[in-house]
Amino acid sequence: MTHTREWKVRLYLFEDEGTTKARVVLDTGTTSLTGHGAAHCNPADSDVPEIGDELAAGRALNDLGRQLVTVAEQDIEGMGTSATRRDSAPAVGWPV
Repeated sequence: MTHTREWKVRLYLFEDEGTTKARVVLDTGTTSLTGHGAAHCNPADSDVPEIGDELAAGRALNDLGRQLVTVAEQDIEGMGTSATRRDSAPAVGWPV
């Protein structure tokens, strides 16, 4: 059986007093999760806004990913099966 879903993700970036902040919102149609991230420019570094955007967005997406894994583990445990918790990066696949 084919399983196809579309989840909507919105990523918001804004600057506040030298700090780039990111908020990413995932809407699955039944659940909404929000991840947050921030990046601070060292005053001694060159001001390159794209780098702050990339860092803040990446951190927000990482936060969202951790939340998704937690929700999945809770759903697995709710079915009476124990979830395998990951405290470190997976042994296979792309490095995180």
